[in-house]
Amino acid sequence: MALETRLSDATIRRLSMYLRTLESAHQQRIRTVSSQYIAAENKITAAQVRKDLSYFGAFGRRGLGYNVLTLMTSISKLLGLNRTWNVALIGVGNIGRALVAYEGFRNRGFNIKLLIDNDPDKIGTKVNGLTIQSPKDAELFYKEFEIAITIISVPAHSAQAAADLAVQAGCRAILNFAPVTLQVPQNVFVRQENMAYEIESLSFFLTNKKM
Repeated sequence: MALETRLSDATIRRLSMYLRTLESAHQQRIRTVSSQYIAAENKITAAQVRKDLSYFGAFGRRGLGYNVLTLMTSISKLLGLNRTWNVALIGVGNIGRALVAYEGFRNRGFNIKLLIDNDPDKIGTKVNGLTIQSPKDAELFYKEFEIAITIISVPAHSAQAAADLAVQAGCRAILNFAPVTLQVPQNVFVRQENMAYEIESLSFFLTNKKM
């Protein structure tokens, strides 16, 4: 069974959390950490940390903990962060422009190479040195820039069309910022980033918090 079929989204997200913990420890010149240390930093149990890491082999040694640099490098490789990925962004509105300017993507090796928008007033203009292209030329530019990931930041009513465009162009990984569930083929991976849902969750906890 392929590794990705055995891992839950929650496990993969925790790996990202562990990586940030290790990077922080590395910056502090900490050489080894225990599962208890990683767990405490992420407010989970040490048993959960050990279970997550056990999917990928034995990284640590009982009584000695994990070598920070070795584990950090291993998790980066597991997450595919040891290489670069070319990214297309569909929808160059306020959120889209903020994402183009976000340094965190570049720092992780995610390079936005292609901007697409259907607004005639935007097509041909530039954002951060990138020319906004028309959707009708999408397939050509996807191939030219070898796009691996698509970010969708369009209104809900346009999101499915944007996803269809990306899939038609051969993209198999989508990060969707639109508040709608996308219908895509089974071999296309979609991750949902819905800020409205997240802030509604905070509202729920504030509303139901016991004083």
